[in-house]
This record gives sequence, structure tokens and C-alpha cells, in this order.
Amino acid sequence: MKLHTINTGFFKLDGGAMFGVVPKTMWQRLNPPDENNMCTWAMRCLLLQKEDRNILIDTGIGNKQDAKFRSHFHPHGEDSLLNSLAKLRLQPEDITDVLLTHLHFDHVGGAVSKTEEGNLVPTFPNAIYWSNQRHYDWALNPNPREKASFLKENILPLQEHNVLQFIDFDEEGQGELYGIQLRLLMGHTDAMMMPIMNDGKRTIVYCADLMPSVHHIGLPYVMSYDIRPLESLKEKKELLEEAVEKNWYLFFEHDPIHEICSLIKNERGRIIANHPSSLSEI
Repeated sequence: MKLHTINTGFFKLDGGAMFGVVPKTMWQRLNPPDENNMCTWAMRCLLLQKEDRNILIDTGIGNKQDAKFRSHFHPHGEDSLLNSLAKLRLQPEDITDVLLTHLHFDHVGGAVSKTEEGNLVPTFPNAIYWSNQRHYDWALNPNPREKASFLKENILPLQEHNVLQFIDFDEEGQGELYGIQLRLLMGHTDAMMMPIMNDGKRTIVYCADLMPSVHHIGLPYVMSYDIRPLESLKEKKELLEEAVEKNWYLFFEHDPIHEICSLIKNERGRIIANHPSSLSEI
């Protein structure tokens, strides 16, 4: 099994929304905001190569949205989903599977592309796209709080082109795909999937939006976007304790600088990041 970071660029989100109840006097030192209180965040995906499969986890925001949409989120940077894959000598046709942790626009937007004729088609024509039935149903009938995050143009074309399949989960919210262990999380959105991978030497947890950055390791740092913040707090605490005990690495989708870190307990017994770095350095 080989793992590769896939950078798809950056975008901006409101700092207060990303750091929740934590005061700006504290979080602005971690990710300095611009004059509009917007902070820069990565959209970092992961490619898992195993035997004859190229499995892409999440797809970033894509490039099919109009200028008005882009003005809200300011996507920028030199990296893109397809360019990053091309650096690994992979074309869209080479991707066999796309695992979508959840269907918010900054995670699924790149899964669907617009042709020159204006048609919406799967970006990866030979891939199976993976979600789960509970989250898919939730995304198609969004509550007012999440409605702006679930865009039908990112979701329905996958079903219409018959490339979307659902992963089965047991009563405890445990599932599996090609050796990737999956857990359902309920705090950020309903039934988000958290992948856990082992390459024989290390275990890496793709945190998705449970912990979008290394700065969200602290328990009070829960996003205002989360639909059940107390559940996020519980899920995060459980993951941190397990990761420390088992020496797991955490991979961050939105941290603008740090890709990954291990964890340690400091002299006060608090769990903190240990040497944040890049995937290639561990």
C-alpha cells in the first residue's frame, strides 16, 4: 500500500466559524485572518495505491462553480486535483475508486466536472464513487443549517451516471473498503466517514472535518459548522485517546501548512501534536 498527498489548492472560510467558541484573540495567532475575518485553508486529499486499485479520498472543491460562488470562498493556489494526480503520472481514467468522506462541496466538488457543452459528468470515468446510504439521504434533504454545503450538481450526476455505490456499516458504525477501516461520525454532519489505513508500518487516520487542522486537536476547538458540536467533542476525545495509545498518525484535510502529526501527552496530561510535518517525512 502506498499513500500520496493530493493537494487541490486553497480556499477561505470565516475564522470564527472554523474555530467555534474559541475567542478570536486566541485563534488569530494560529491562522491569521484577512480584513474580512477570512482564514486560508487547504483542500488536501489522499491517494491510496493498493495492488490494482487507485483509491482517491475526497476531491476538493472542483472548478465548475460560477464566479458568484467562488467569490464567497476564494479558491486559489497553483495546485489542482488533476495536476496533482498528473505529477504521479495518473490520468482521470486511472482512478478506480473515489471514497467521499461526506458530500459537502469542499469535499465532493471535484468528483463532478462540467464539459464544454455544459453537461455534468463524473470526473473519473472508470471509478466507483463510494458513500453510504444514510449520509446520501441526509445530503439530498438538507436542513437549513447545511443546505448551502450540499449542492445537487455535486451529487446527483454520480447517481444519474450509475457510478455511486454505498458502503455497508454495522450497528456500531464500523465499515470497510479494500482494507480501509471506516467509522461513521455524527458530529460534523450525519454519517461522515472517517478512513483509517495501515500500510504495514504505520496507521494513518484521515480526519476529514472531525479535526480539520492541527489546531483543532484542542478539545474546545470545534467548528460552528458542526450540526452536533457536543457529539464532535465526544468523537474527537475518543479518537485522540485511541491515537495516543496506538501511536496513530492524524492526516489533516484543511490545515494550510501541516499535513500530518503524531500525538503525545504533555506534562499536564493534555494531548498535543508531536512534530507536525508532511506525509513524505514520516
